[in-house]
Amino acid sequence: MAKMKFYTIWLALIIIAVLALQTFIPAFEDLFILDQGAWSEPWKFITSIFLHGSLKHLIGNLFALLFFGFILEKTVGSQKFLGIYLTSGILANLIAINFYTSSLGASGAIMGIIGALTILRPTMNVWAFGMIVPMFVAAIIWVAIDATGILIPLTESNTGHIAHLSGIAFGAIFGILIKSKIKKENKRHKVEVPEHLIRKWETLYMPH
Repeated sequence: MAKMKFYTIWLALIIIAVLALQTFIPAFEDLFILDQGAWSEPWKFITSIFLHGSLKHLIGNLFALLFFGFILEKTVGSQKFLGIYLTSGILANLIAINFYTSSLGASGAIMGIIGALTILRPTMNVWAFGMIVPMFVAAIIWVAIDATGILIPLTESNTGHIAHLSGIAFGAIFGILIKSKIKKENKRHKVEVPEHLIRKWETLYMPH
C-alpha cells in the first residue's frame, strides 16, 4: 500500500484557513465563490470547494472529511484519495452551476469520498444519523435525504442537494473503476499450476 501522506489533514487545515480569510478579509469570498461568472473565471470550480458559508457549515463538513477521508485515503492511497476529492468536487460544481446562482462548500467533494467508500467498503460500519449502520445503508439514507430536498424544496434551506447527489454519483463511479482495476490486477497475479504438474504430483503422492 502507498505511503500515507495525510492529505486529509492538509485539506482540513486549508479549509479552516480559508474560512479565517473569509471572516477577516472583505470581499474575499466573492473572488472564489462558484457563481455564473465561473464560466469566464474557471478557477472558481476548484476554489469554491474550499469556501464555507459559516463555522457550522465548516464543522459539519470537517467532521465528515476527517472521518471518511482518513478511511478512503488509507484504502486507496493518498494520491487516489486526493484525485477523488478534487475531481468529485469539480464535477459536482459543473452540475451545480446550472441550478444555483451561487454555491460554495466541500460537500460535493466529501460526498464523492462517501460514494467511493460505498463501493469499496460497503459493509463497513459507520456512525451516522445517531446510530451505527453499514456504509451502504448510510449512503442510501443520504441519497434519500438529498432526493427529498430536491423534490420538496424548503425556501429557507441553502443546502445544495443537487451538488451532493452529483458528488456521491461521481465518487461511486471512481469507486467502481478502482475496484475493477484491483480485480484485474489480482487476476493477473494469480498463480496457476500447470495441469501436467498436478498430474505428476497425483501420480507420486496419491497412488491408487
